[in-house]
Parts: sequence; structure tokens; C-alpha cells
Amino acid sequence: MADASYPTDLRYHREHDWVRVEGDHAVFGITWYAQDALGEVVYFDAPAVGDTLTADASYAELESVKAVSDVIAPVTGEVVEVNGDVVSSPELVNEDPYGRGWLVRVRLADPAQLDTLMDHAAYEAYLQDLA
Repeated sequence: MADASYPTDLRYHREHDWVRVEGDHAVFGITWYAQDALGEVVYFDAPAVGDTLTADASYAELESVKAVSDVIAPVTGEVVEVNGDVVSSPELVNEDPYGRGWLVRVRLADPAQLDTLMDHAAYEAYLQDLA
């Protein structure tokens, strides 16, 4: 399992999802906090390429040895790629949540939505409030 970390180049959603912006696309995944709370991830029920994801709505499920959890879209966009490595090896979410464990790549519908997300410092403060 990966060590606790929250990269400074990402934006964070209150449901413990992250976004890495790459031009007019964004990569989504779950944070270290989320994967730690889930425990060992054993299944990723992914959306299909072409699906439209809506900000603050569930777009996938991650199943762990503890529970099944909805994955929430931090912003709205169209799925352009699903991480097939996570579909076949869901433990990558635990091993490398910000690298090989990313979930989907989307074409952003409204890049201004990114401004509603937390930066690194705000997310770490948010986690302190949860403790």
C-alpha cells in the first residue's frame, strides 16, 4: 500500500476524489485517504468510454474487501479513456493512487468547475477537520 500523500499539483473534491488537469482533459482518481478507508480494492466497475459524468454524481464503483463505494465525479466531462490496468488489477488503486491507479480520463465540459475544487492546502485542512 502507498504511503499517505496528497500531491500539490492536483485539485481535490470533498468526496476524496482528485483531478489532474492535462490541457482540455482531466484524469480522475481517488485520494490516498479514500483508498485507505476502503481497504484492499478488489474490483472496479468502470464507466464506458463516451459516458458523460456529472459533477458531484456517482460514475463508478470500487469494491474492497470491506465494502462497495461509489466514486464521485469531481467535475463534469465525457469519458475518453478508462484505465484498463485498474479494471484488470484493481489493487493498483491501493499501490499507486496518483500514478498507475488513476481511474478515468475525461474531456472537460466546463473547465471553470475546477475552481470549485480544493487545492492541496485546503484538502489537507479538510482532512484535519474530519479527524
